Amino acid sequence: GTVIGERGSIGIVLVAVVGLLAVLAAALGGAARVVAAQHTAQVAADAAALAAAPVTFRQADPTETALMAAGRLAAANGGRLIDCSGCVADPSWRKRVVEVTVAVDLDLPGLGPSSVSAVAAAEFVPVRSLGFP
Repeated sequence: GTVIGERGSIGIVLVAVVGLLAVLAAALGGAARVVAAQHTAQVAADAAALAAAPVTFRQADPTETALMAAGRLAAANGGRLIDCSGCVADPSWRKRVVEVTVAVDLDLPGLGPSSVSAVAAAEFVPVRSLGFP
């Protein structure tokens, strides 16, 4: 038989379990979005650094600086350029390193707007562009 007062307790437990599963699914979904945004930021940073480094030496197009090249490639890969260290014109034949920081914005349910960032560096040795080791 049924004990009086326990009727409906299964329904309460079931609602609690379903609620817990919904919270867990939302948390996992948020974590997956952060991981995807971090990957996007790293890809965008890598592309931005690689694009900017050679432009510091050869500004073939005087309308595009290394900073502009970095920003363009970061945006093309879903990121936003935050910083570009070493993105200055240098006509010397010395090795140079460009380091960029790129951010990707995301909106996490319940937490609001946020961003993740990634850093990448690229080295450019001008003499190697002539085929020398």
